[in-house]
Amino acid sequence: MLLAAVVRASLAAADTEVTINTDRPAVTESSVVVPEAALQIENGLLATDAQGRYTLDFPESDLRYGLADKTELRLTLPDYYHNVPAANGATSGFGGVAVGVKQQLGPAGGFDVSLVAFLSLPTGAHAISSHGYDPGVQLPWSHALSGNWTVAGQLAAYWPTVNGERNSTGEVTLLFDRQLSAPWDAFIEYAGDFPQRGGSSQLLHVGTAYKLAAHHQIDLHAAAGLSDAAPRWFIGAGYSYLFLFRH
Repeated sequence: MLLAAVVRASLAAADTEVTINTDRPAVTESSVVVPEAALQIENGLLATDAQGRYTLDFPESDLRYGLADKTELRLTLPDYYHNVPAANGATSGFGGVAVGVKQQLGPAGGFDVSLVAFLSLPTGAHAISSHGYDPGVQLPWSHALSGNWTVAGQLAAYWPTVNGERNSTGEVTLLFDRQLSAPWDAFIEYAGDFPQRGGSSQLLHVGTAYKLAAHHQIDLHAAAGLSDAAPRWFIGAGYSYLFLFRH
């Protein structure tokens, strides 16, 4: 009995040492993977003004599973997009599913780096889906500047299907994060998407995340468009949870 109690206390202590580290709410992905044999569920909702067409999408659910020490499997569940006003030809419906893998390459030279590869599947509603199998790769990185400041960014390439054709798109982000207290941080971020066809979508993005406990996090974020092709603004909130499993 005493030994069992000691083991339970040891596992509980180990759990409290592992804190949640999410991809959301920044455009820049996390540069590390979730712990091995852990499942992290990230959820949110987003309200967007795209030149007078308003969209509310939810639940923005990403499932991240730690397959190995530096490898995670990823599943993005379908989002529901509610578009208004209908008079402008807006259509509501579910988006598609995406599957992927993330491999942590760092730390190296004071930098954390990961490689993400994913494939979006044409499983959404007819008016929402791209009707193509759309791949993408991301290379998020981060570097601690001090005990409270971190700089991070991401290089990415996407190949979405637009009107039946590939529209190769490059992405670059740059983020500065400030640790306000042990459970609370805030960031400011630039994110730019540069498609082969069409104007660039560039954003100024700010947000904050607060850990209610080691495995629970809430977040709030907002952005303003810096280019004509970008949304005028968006605002969102989210909740994420980390489940730790024992072998």
